[in-house]
Amino acid sequence: MIPFVDLKAQYLSIKDEIHTAITSVVDSCQFVLGPEVEAFEEEFAAYCQTRYAVGINSGTSALHLALLTGGVRPGDEVITVSHTFVATAAAILYVGAKPVLIDVSPGSYTMDPTKIEAAITPRTKVIMPVHLYGHCADMDPILDIARRHNLLVIEDAAQAHGAEYKGRRAGSFGDLACFSFYPAKNLGAYGEGGAVVTTHDEHARTIRILRDQGQSQRYHHTMLGYNYRLDGLQGAVLRVKLRHLDNWNAARRHHAGEYRRRLANATVGLLEEMPYSLPVYHIFPVFTARRDALQERLSANGIATGIHYPIPVHLQPAYRELGYSAGDLPVTEQVGKQTLSLPMYAELPSESLSAIADAVCQFDERAIDVQA
Repeated sequence: MIPFVDLKAQYLSIKDEIHTAITSVVDSCQFVLGPEVEAFEEEFAAYCQTRYAVGINSGTSALHLALLTGGVRPGDEVITVSHTFVATAAAILYVGAKPVLIDVSPGSYTMDPTKIEAAITPRTKVIMPVHLYGHCADMDPILDIARRHNLLVIEDAAQAHGAEYKGRRAGSFGDLACFSFYPAKNLGAYGEGGAVVTTHDEHARTIRILRDQGQSQRYHHTMLGYNYRLDGLQGAVLRVKLRHLDNWNAARRHHAGEYRRRLANATVGLLEEMPYSLPVYHIFPVFTARRDALQERLSANGIATGIHYPIPVHLQPAYRELGYSAGDLPVTEQVGKQTLSLPMYAELPSESLSAIADAVCQFDERAIDVQA
């Protein structure tokens, strides 16, 4: 079986480094926050080309705290996309605000900047683009609109560790940006984890207080806070992995190039590589109206796949009260029906990639034969 992602292969490649790092934390007994988290925060901020990174216990919590720190309150509105993991919208509801969902651009399937201004109302506080699949959203027009309307920009960079837009790293554009270190991410912890990055002193200070039960110093609670701290073991693991991230991302780009070359004549659609973006391919999606049949055929050939995301946020039962209906976001709805994610991880063997591409192409040939 060719797995969708192989965390064991990655672990074996850095096993000795990981064991040394974990042993150091256990020996020190600094299990919550502590020096390993502080060191990771400094290193990750530098990596993201920002001044500060604040370690959080998950990407969802990072979004929650970024919104609170940005001053989003009940009754405010946040413009974002429906083609994303549900946590993007959930965090907005956590603070009592309303997600205003707009469509994505064909080809890139990230936020369509031409849809933003029509969604702005007097209650709009934030624009939250999502760097989906490891590709950056088109940030220049988004930032321009935000400046003209005096809005904050919070980047959901949960899938974009190391991705670039016009030579700058994801996370370095908005007032705040949020990352997830879920184990399967390009930079993944051995458990849950996340971070908020920012260049603003006050934002960083506020997030540090909010993540630690509202404490500005021990037992001095200056605001209502949360238990959103990153633990020391995850900080140590992430420090090790960060040193390898650029090489892993380069391997993902190589695999993506091979997929593109081998699938160039296949009938499945491919994600467009936008000229402004250096992607890191957290996910490699293909698009076909016969998605379910292709997934079944690949599974029969011993190839695991994923689907990101079959039901858009605006059509999820839990978000019905937002008032959207089928047909409101046509590009989002189409991509949800057609997307299939192929195996993608840095250690993917070339023979496995060849077998996957061949199986996709053979499926196309069979489909053509049947139609003939």
